[in-house]
Amino acid sequence: STQNTETYEENAVFLSGNGPLVIVLQEALARDDVFSSLEQGNKIRKTEALNKSKAFIQNIHHFRDEYLRDENAPIERVVIFDEAQRAWTKEQTASFMKQRKGIDNFNMSEPEFLIGVMDRHDDWAVIICLIGGGQEINKGEAGLPEWFTALKENYQNWKIWVSAELNDFEYNMGEDLYADLNHGVLEEKEKLHLSVSVRSFRSEKVSEFVKTLLDCDANASSLIDQLNGKYPIAITRSFDLAKSWLREKSRGTERIGILASSGGVRLKPHGINAKNDIDPRHWFLNGKDDVRSSFYLEDV
Repeated sequence: STQNTETYEENAVFLSGNGPLVIVLQEALARDDVFSSLEQGNKIRKTEALNKSKAFIQNIHHFRDEYLRDENAPIERVVIFDEAQRAWTKEQTASFMKQRKGIDNFNMSEPEFLIGVMDRHDDWAVIICLIGGGQEINKGEAGLPEWFTALKENYQNWKIWVSAELNDFEYNMGEDLYADLNHGVLEEKEKLHLSVSVRSFRSEKVSEFVKTLLDCDANASSLIDQLNGKYPIAITRSFDLAKSWLREKSRGTERIGILASSGGVRLKPHGINAKNDIDPRHWFLNGKDDVRSSFYLEDV
């Protein structure tokens, strides 16, 4: 969001390395802007609305490239970093810079560079890291330790607020994240932890069920009983039956669609092409009358 006053402007930007997510959010906000303007008797072009949404929903790589060229402080005072645990290590970032950008001897991790960009402000800046726990860290991804390493080694003057949940192994990967930080710079805040997934607002047990299932915990079976009647879960080997079930269960503005593993190449005999290149804007946002939308249960 952007807040204006008579004397200055404070900007916030949402950054993500998830390309499809960025595209969908930019498009959704632009469409909403056009629709809202028409309702108010105004008219705004789609391209103008899209330029506005692109200003505060950005791909992290585009943001990084911009402030590699520009050594001034960014216009943004607040940066929200989605999936912060997936930021790149120093080695991954250096490799990318050398191969894709022709920059040799780049010696900063993605967290270190981002903090450095925001540290260019003389007075204040805020970095909000959104963190997903219990997720596999892929090759080249730094995890949370890299953020604290950057703070300990180069930016000890920053104040840090964290959730107490960061003490769990699924977040700290067994490392003492706070070792060697200056005394008094870190404070734990219970309210910083989102204990219930906003994606599963109908049942507080859904997130717990998913976690126990992925952990191969036998308690997952007992949680199914608690979800019964609150959150629909079904298992079938029939693709046609699965599609029929989805259409029957869908109510009102609820959206339905098919997800498949990108490695599921043997799904082709069932008419599911997991390697198909789709436009996420159409799949996630278009209506039931568009064959490219998730509602048609054709593209995955």
